[in-house]
Amino acid sequence: MKSDEALREEVVCELAWDPAVDASRVEVGVQDRIVTVSGAVSGYAQKMAIQRAVERVADCQAIVIELTIEPPPALVHPDVDLAEAIVVALRWQAGLAESQVHVEVERGCVTLSGDVDWGYQRNLAEKVVSRMRGVMGVANRIEVRNSDAVAHVAEHISAALARRAQREFAGIHITVEGGVATLSGTVSSLRDRRAACGAAWATRGVRRVVDKLVVA
Repeated sequence: MKSDEALREEVVCELAWDPAVDASRVEVGVQDRIVTVSGAVSGYAQKMAIQRAVERVADCQAIVIELTIEPPPALVHPDVDLAEAIVVALRWQAGLAESQVHVEVERGCVTLSGDVDWGYQRNLAEKVVSRMRGVMGVANRIEVRNSDAVAHVAEHISAALARRAQREFAGIHITVEGGVATLSGTVSSLRDRRAACGAAWATRGVRRVVDKLVVA
C-alpha cells in the first residue's frame, strides 16, 4: 500500500491528466488514505469530474469534497433560463418521458422530483442536469416506482455484478426488502463501490439503494 504522500502525488497527476478537469485552483491533501480536495471550480460539472478522477486512483479509501463553485460571469444565467434549458434537455433525452421529471431551480441549485419506472432513469436525469452550464448543485428527489411483479431481485443484482468482474465484487453481500437494496461488505476501490451501486440501481424492482460498502 502506498504512503499518503505517494497517494497525493497520484491524485494530483490524475487531475492534471484528465482533460475534463480544471484543477488550477484545487488543492489536494491526504491523511490515512482519505483524500481532501479544496479550492474553487467553475461549476457543478467540474466538481463532479474532480470527484470521479479521485475515485479512479487506487488505495483511496474516502474523499472529502471542500470545493466552492465560483462560475465566471458568462456562465451565470437567470434561474428561469436555466430551468427552461433543463426541461428541454430532459425532453430530448432518450429513456425519459417528458412528464416523469419535475424541475425546480433556485440560485442555480436544481431540485429534481417525480416518479420513474427504473433506477437508471433516476440517475440518468441527474447526470444530464449535472453536466449543464450554470448548475450550482443538484438534489435528486426522484422516486422509483415499486414493481411487485419482480422476484429474486438480489439474485439479479449479484448476476449483474458477476458479469462485470467477479473478483472485484466477491466481497459484497446483497439484501433486498420492499424494493430497497442494501449493499454491504468490502470493495477494493471507490470506483468499484460506485459501480456496484450503479448495478443495483439499474436492476428492475429496486426503488432505493443503501450503500454500506467499505473500501478495504
